[in-house]
Parts: sequence; C-alpha cells; structure tokens
Amino acid sequence: MNVSEIAARMIAYSNGDLHRINHLMKVYAYAKTIGECEKLDSKTQTVLEVAAIVHDIAIPLCLEKYGSSDGPYQEAEGAVLAAEFLDGCGCSDELKDRVAFLVGHHHTLKGITGPDYQILVEADFLVNADEHHLSQDTIRHMMDSVFRTDTGIALLKTMYSLA
Repeated sequence: MNVSEIAARMIAYSNGDLHRINHLMKVYAYAKTIGECEKLDSKTQTVLEVAAIVHDIAIPLCLEKYGSSDGPYQEAEGAVLAAEFLDGCGCSDELKDRVAFLVGHHHTLKGITGPDYQILVEADFLVNADEHHLSQDTIRHMMDSVFRTDTGIALLKTMYSLA
C-alpha cells in the first residue's frame, strides 16, 4: 500500500470528522513539503509522510477514555493504535516501529531525534498555530526554541509575518 492509499484509509477511519480529516491532510502536506525541500532520503520521507497521516489517530479514543485529547494522552495511546492501523497496510516492521515511535512522541518537544521527528513536530505546529489562533509571541517562541529546519523556519516566518 502506498502513502496515498494509507491517507485514504485514514480518511475513512476518521469516520466523517471533517476537522480531523482536514487537520491530518494539512499536516501531511506540510510534512511532505518540508521533507522534500530538506532533501530527506526516500525511506525517511515515507516514514514522515505516514506518521503525519496517522499522528492524531488516538484522539477519538482519548476523548472517550479520558474526556481529553491532550498530548500526553495521545502519546500514551497513539503508538499502539498507529501500529495496529498499519498492520493491514503492508508496511515493513521497521516503518511501523518508527511511525509508532513518532506518533507516541509527537507532542514531546525535547530530545527530538531524527529529521522525521523534527519535521513532524514542525508540520503539526504550522497547522496548530492557525487552528488554535496562537499569538505571535507563542509562534516566535516555538520558532526560536523548537524549529530547526530551514524550510520549516521559512514557512513559519512567511505564514505568520515574522521577521
């Protein structure tokens, strides 16, 4: 199964929740763009794109189980759900394991390891900054403290008119 087929499967899995579907597709588009501009190797690019598609897979369960979709809940539940979701997609164990790790850490901003992890965090923030109407100060703080890729920084500066 290719990345587009995984995206279509995740859209179906989202059960008509247009907000979640639009969010995952925007994060996927930014992750794909940043990864390609940063010239990731094809294996890392695929991991990144799949992780971007499934990164919020745990939200419905977390809302039901905890009454909240806060990051720590998503990280606690998401890795297992992502791995299970990918079981039927013909993905290698290596890809599934890395995607599960990324989904299980995508709200952890310290100790980021690997360009796929860095770019997933940046892509998710680019979308969340808009969806949550974050302040310029918050956006600038994230740019200075978390963003590391030239492409992610350039997109953030352009999108949010930062100098």
